[in-house]
Amino acid sequence: MPRSVELRNYMVKHPVTVRPEDTIFQASRKILDFKISGLCVVDENNNLVGVLSELDCLRAIVKRVYENGEEDAGTVADVMAHHVEVNHPHDQIINVASSMLDHKHRRRPVVIDGKLVGQITCRQILKAIKDFAYPSQPA
Repeated sequence: MPRSVELRNYMVKHPVTVRPEDTIFQASRKILDFKISGLCVVDENNNLVGVLSELDCLRAIVKRVYENGEEDAGTVADVMAHHVEVNHPHDQIINVASSMLDHKHRRRPVVIDGKLVGQITCRQILKAIKDFAYPSQPA
């Protein structure tokens, strides 16, 4: 049986974020600049209000700009996922990994009282597994 490992030990503590009022092009730029596949969406008080994936951005750009001939692809609020599963820093990483696999999620925001405090992704979970299974090998 694997040992207990909390999310707080592996989560990204300062994930890249956007605001709901940001444009899809601004969000896409962050995704490209930071080489990530999605963003947490927060309000002015750092409350998590949604998530936005690179596929959400691509879908909006293709539909609005290329298919409909509009000048912009809209805002993050137009296409972000509003109902988001979240976790707490003290949740067990193996339980979160199972849930992410069941729901086909690549990332999960980590919150305390609605405030974004981090994010866990498949990459961090794989690192936790590596650290447990092969503790003497470098990352």
